[in-house]
Amino acid sequence: MLDHGIKGKTVLIAGGAKNLGGLLARDLAAHGAKAVAIHYNTSATKPAADETVAAIKAAGAKAVALQSDLTTAGAVEKLFADTVAAIGKPDIAINTVGKVLKKPFVEITEAEYDEMTAVNSKSAFFFLKEAGKHVNDNGKICTLVTSLLGAYTPFYAAYAGTKAPVEHFTRAASKEFGERGISVTAIGPGPMDTPFFYPAEAADAQAYHKAAAALSKFTKTGLTDIEDIVPFIRFLVSDGWWMTGQTILVNGGYTTK
Repeated sequence: MLDHGIKGKTVLIAGGAKNLGGLLARDLAAHGAKAVAIHYNTSATKPAADETVAAIKAAGAKAVALQSDLTTAGAVEKLFADTVAAIGKPDIAINTVGKVLKKPFVEITEAEYDEMTAVNSKSAFFFLKEAGKHVNDNGKICTLVTSLLGAYTPFYAAYAGTKAPVEHFTRAASKEFGERGISVTAIGPGPMDTPFFYPAEAADAQAYHKAAAALSKFTKTGLTDIEDIVPFIRFLVSDGWWMTGQTILVNGGYTTK
């Protein structure tokens, strides 16, 4: 029987320096991953990346931090090539990269649309492509999307709309990579209590989101806690391998399909 555990596995996490990605990197190392490559976007995130690398090493795993803007196919190709050179071919590849824009549809500029597409759709497409080329047989691939994919709401056309294609990318990739035993999933958290949430939301919207989930009153702030998302991702990239081609919304009852 195949071993679908975390122990002894090699991991790549795009956006793995801080917040959800950083906690996930630490968690997988604590669960026995032998090596973790964490990607970060800009030099401003390097201190957080260095802290995460140190924490991974303290857990007994090998670690490397790799900086790159993943909005070009070449950059994603290089990320995988550098990962393979540094720690070997990944068994697990996770993409947490994303960008939020909350704005009325008629005010979204072409430049904003292009940026959102590049960050949320294009980078995800090429991450899946390179994962399909480089992840070991019987590996696991997971992409972070958003629970807004299950919402009927204004103002998030450019955000949810550019995350939506990842659902089909996930289905297609899972069907194509399945013959190699590779599972491919996407996970959509609700609005998370991270620094990415607050700049995009005015006070009244923050109050709404903090009370919108069925289980809101049982979290620290009413929002999704990153600590509650990590176990789901860990499951999907280990014993949950039989679930593939799916987008799972994990949000305490914030939205559903």
